[in-house]
Formats: sequence, C-alpha cells, structure tokens
Amino acid sequence: MRPFKKVITHLLVASLIYSPSILASPFKTLPEYGSQSLPEIGTAAATTLSIKKEMEYGDAYMRLLRASHPLVHDPLLSEYIHVLGTKLLSKAQDVKTPFTFFLVQDKTINAFAFFGGHIGIHTGLFFHAQTQGELASVLSHEIAHLTQRHLARSMEAQAKQSPLAMAALIGSIMLSIAAPQAGIAAIQATVAANMQSKINYTRSNEQEADRIGINILSRAGFDTYGMHRFFERMATEFRFTTTPPPFLLTHPLPTSRITEARTRAQQYPKKTDLYSLNYALARSRVIARYSYLGPSKSLNWFNVELKTALPNEVAALNYGKALIYLDNQQFDKAEKILKPLLKNDPQNLYYLDAYTDLDLNQKKFNTAILRLKKALEMKPNNRVLSLNLNYALIKEGKFKEAINNLHRFTHQNPSDINGWSMLQEAYDKNKNRHGALMAQGEIFALQAHWKKAISNYVQASHLVPLGSLDQARYDARIDQLTLEEIRFRELQN
Repeated sequence: MRPFKKVITHLLVASLIYSPSILASPFKTLPEYGSQSLPEIGTAAATTLSIKKEMEYGDAYMRLLRASHPLVHDPLLSEYIHVLGTKLLSKAQDVKTPFTFFLVQDKTINAFAFFGGHIGIHTGLFFHAQTQGELASVLSHEIAHLTQRHLARSMEAQAKQSPLAMAALIGSIMLSIAAPQAGIAAIQATVAANMQSKINYTRSNEQEADRIGINILSRAGFDTYGMHRFFERMATEFRFTTTPPPFLLTHPLPTSRITEARTRAQQYPKKTDLYSLNYALARSRVIARYSYLGPSKSLNWFNVELKTALPNEVAALNYGKALIYLDNQQFDKAEKILKPLLKNDPQNLYYLDAYTDLDLNQKKFNTAILRLKKALEMKPNNRVLSLNLNYALIKEGKFKEAINNLHRFTHQNPSDINGWSMLQEAYDKNKNRHGALMAQGEIFALQAHWKKAISNYVQASHLVPLGSLDQARYDARIDQLTLEEIRFRELQN
C-alpha cells in the first residue's frame, strides 16, 4: 500500500527532553550479568512529576508532533518498529507507562525519547544501523532513558538544589507545549547556568542508559556487541566532520564510552547477530521511499549492494528495487521481481503489500481483494493486511464494506491516522458528508487542532436527523473533545 497523504508533523522539545545535556541520575548496582556496575532504578522522582502527569505531557507532545513534523505513517514500518520495540520492552524492568514507537522522515541520524513512553526514530538511522541488532541497541538505550525516568529525576535533583530552578524548568516544559521554539530556548537557558553539572548529567545518564540498554539487549536475545559496533562506526565515520549528526550531539561518544560498551558486552553470554529478513526489508523500504535520495540514486544503491550481497540478502535488495519501479509506474519490471518473491514467501507482508500496489495500479481490484482476504484468514486482524484490504475495497468502489471494516479498525486503533484517512475517503466517495466530517475531525484531534475537530463534529451533528443515534454520538464526542481541549490548555497555563 502506497503511503497515504503525509500528515506534516517539528520535534518540539522531543529530542531535547531526553537529550543527556539536561539529565541527571545517580545509580546503584543490581545482581545480574555484569552486576558490578549495572545501575539501579534509583529515585522514583514521585515528588517532582507523577506518572500520570508524564503521560499527559507525552500525549500533548505526540499530538503536536503529528501536526508539525513529517512522521512516517507507513503500516509496514510502524508494525516493524512496534514488534521490535515490544520485544525489547518485554525484557525491561520497571516499565511504568505504555510505549509508542514511531518513525520520523529525516535523513539525519537520531533517536529520541520523551514523556509517556514515546520513542521516535529518524529514518536516517536505517542507513547506518547495518543489522537489526544495531538498531535494537539504539532502541534499548532510549527505553532505558524512559524506564529510569531521567528527566523527572533530573528535575528532582535540581529542585533540591534550587526551587527556583525547578520552577523555571517546569515552566519551560509547559511553555514548550504552547510555543515550541520558545520552550526549547527556555529549557536551554534554565540548564545553562550550571555547565559542570550539565556535563555530569550527560555522563551519568548516558552511562546508565547504555548499561541498562545492554542488559535489555541480552535478555531479549540480541548480540550485546551491537551497541559497541554501532558506536564505533559512528565515531569513525564522523570523527573529522565539522557538523556531527544530531545523534552525536545528544549522545556524545568519547573513547571511554565506546570502550565501556565493549567491556560491558563481554560480561554477557555471547550471541550471534543473526540476519533478519524483516529488518532488511524494512531498511530497503526506507531507502526506496523515505531516503531523500530520489529514484535514480536509490536504484543505484540497491544495484551496488547486490554486487556483493550474500544469497540471503538478495531478496530484500530486490524488493527495494521493485518498490522504486512501482513508484515510477514501471509495472512490468516490478512484477518481474515481485512474482517470484511472493511465490517463495506467500505470507510475507512486505511482498503482499507491494503486490497489492501492483494489482491496484493495473486495475486488478478483485485479484488484490481475494489475495488479501485469504491472507487475513491466516493472520486475522493484522493491521497491515487490514489497511491494504480496505484500501483495495475503496479503489474497487466497495465503500460500504470498507466503511464497516474501518469503523472496527479505528475503534481498535484510535491513534492510527491511516485508518481515519481511509474512512474519510470512503465516506467522501460514498457521498456521506457527515461521516467524512467525523473522520476528519478525529485526525484534527490527533494533531491537537481542537477547534477544527469540534467544528467538524458540530457540522456533522447538524447534517443528521434531529434525535438520531448519529446525532447523539456526535454530540457526545463534542463534549469529550471539549474536555480534552480544556485539559490540554491547562498544561500551558
């Protein structure tokens, strides 16, 4: 399925919030592999910021991100990082909030974490993480920042030293919701007063996140050397650059840190960093569709890689080429690649998705629908297959079936903009104005455009019969959105 119209969404204070430059965290040790220096959770920071308040801030930031920065709403890539992140999270300790993993279309190398269990990954990271284990090492590091509640602990430490500094930092976080750039400037000004403690916060938090991250990697079955390899490659590649990538600005890599990552890895049972077809396919998808290289350079990249590829690496690289051919309407070339791939691996979501694009572009709507329904019998409720099926149903003109399916989908996945976008399109094409307004209203709410969301629902309510069930639902949702807007505004005051 081709990506739906992108919802342009700035990172606000996201990369800054868990940037080590403003964090502090003394730590103790736990008896595990590498027990002599594995840090403990430390203070719960309950006196500074409650878990509930963290989640409120996190939800607010996420809505603003959707509205101001190019998040990648790609079902396959979203599922991939969700599965990988969940695997790591299942082995983490002291997880206090739900977690959300998402992608930002940005060629720079970076990952970041912020309140409420939100972890963002730049698509540029896929270029430099050569294996799934290396990407997992970055994710596990960010998970550790969140489970350790680094920002809240830093705020608590500052509160003990200076109540005024604490008040200023809280004010800066609130300000960032109302005016992102002003908020960032305020946070920077607040922490700039004590440069030495700022450096100490960087060291202690990064050490803690590395150590706990490696522990998570090992418990999840990954090669613990993945973190060291990634750090070493990054340090070598950008050693002499005048403008290092954001990852190195927020995650400094002194020689001591790289050495410590290797030493730490040696204390765990050795595991092989196995080839992951799913990672290779996700990486190819990023390079083909989200890399800023353009079709010609992307195609050249795949062709160069194929010259030295091992046999098990060929399929994913060819898949990337097929996507480029699809996107440039070279359907014969795409089919020549995709047909054997799907035949050899008929349940592969990446190949099913690409073949759906191929069928729909060639007006083979029923063929795509039948294939997807059969696949859903094997994987019921799979989000990738469900979205592909509903996309195909809309293209075929089966709007009512798509609408019924998408109501279930959006109920189960209320934060998935793809579902609401498809529902809006299905209603529009089925000449149902109030339904289209409702679906668009939910997209506005996910982007913190509260006035627009409420306005949509008011219009929808006026279009349906007085006293009808639809009107009751729309009016109830207006009340909910009004309360949500009030809570959102309270964070700014």
